Order: sequence, then C-alpha cells, then structure tokens
Amino acid sequence: GLSRDWPGRRRRRAGRPREISAGAAPGPGGLQAPARAPMGTSLLPDQLVLLLEHLLEQKSLTARTLHSLEKTYHLPQQDAEVRHRWCELIVKHKYTKAYKDVERFLQEDQVGKCVHKQHGLRTCGHVISLPSSMCLCAPQAMGVYLYGELMLGEDVRQQQVARRCFELTKEQMDRSSAEVVAEMLL
Repeated sequence: GLSRDWPGRRRRRAGRPREISAGAAPGPGGLQAPARAPMGTSLLPDQLVLLLEHLLEQKSLTARTLHSLEKTYHLPQQDAEVRHRWCELIVKHKYTKAYKDVERFLQEDQVGKCVHKQHGLRTCGHVISLPSSMCLCAPQAMGVYLYGELMLGEDVRQQQVARRCFELTKEQMDRSSAEVVAEMLL
C-alpha cells in the first residue's frame, strides 16, 4: 500500500522479499534493483512477449485494439523479441497501418548472436523447416519466419512487403537464409 507519510512512495510489505534480477553486478548489501520496463510501460519485455503470444492465439483483434497496444506499450521501440511478436500480430490481423513496423523489422534486424536452428521455427501453429546445419542470427531467424508468415497468408499486399524487403536486404543476409527466403517468395 501507499504510505501516508510519503505520498507517491510504496512501502515494502513486511515479510515480502525484495526483487532481485540477474545480469548486473549486485548493489550494496548484495542486492540489485529489479529490471525496469522501458518507455514507462508497466510490463517488462518478457511479460510483453507473453501478452503478445496470448494475443496471437486470439482469432481476431480489431484495428482499434492493435492501435491501442502499439501506443500503450510502445511496441515498435521494444527489443527484437517483442517487435517480432508485434509483427506477427500485424501480419495475422492484416493491420496495414503498421506494415512499416514489419518492413523495419525485416530490414534492420539482420544482425545478432548466431544460434543453430535444428528443428525449424515454430510460432502461431506454423512450422517453417530449415536445413539442420543452418546457422542463423537470432533476429535473422525471426525474420525468416516472418517472411514465411507474410507469404502464407496469400495477401497480395503482404507478399509485396516481403518481396520489397527481401530485395533490399538479400545481400546482407547469409547465403543459406537468403536461399530459404527466396524459395518462399517463389
């Protein structure tokens, strides 16, 4: 609850442990401050990912709902994991006002830490198979998946977005990724 002595400040309830997050050096007393949500949102990136994954399971969302999510959580400014889920929602619900966010993701998130993808990418019930030896950068792997989503929907405008982005980025992609995406675009 809020303390009457300190308006606007929250008191830690007795017996409640302090939040401790991993990653940074501990502060005084061996504890560190909890991670903070960016841009003044009340959700951390991992929480936003869970929210967006839940929303991806919904059959339909209105443009008004998507617009509200975008503005409330500043989705285009979040990390790659959150932006990827946001792009999936945009594609699934054909939210044309945010196609620029999909284009930005495909054009700018082509560099990252390499990971091996041995089983294919899976989200939203679709599986896109990748060669087992393929090494993709994590954001690039999400991009390959997103290209597949754009093409699977058989929406002309989404397919145009995919083709335009691929033409602009294929030279920056590793050869294996470019081949997989080129096959999808045929």
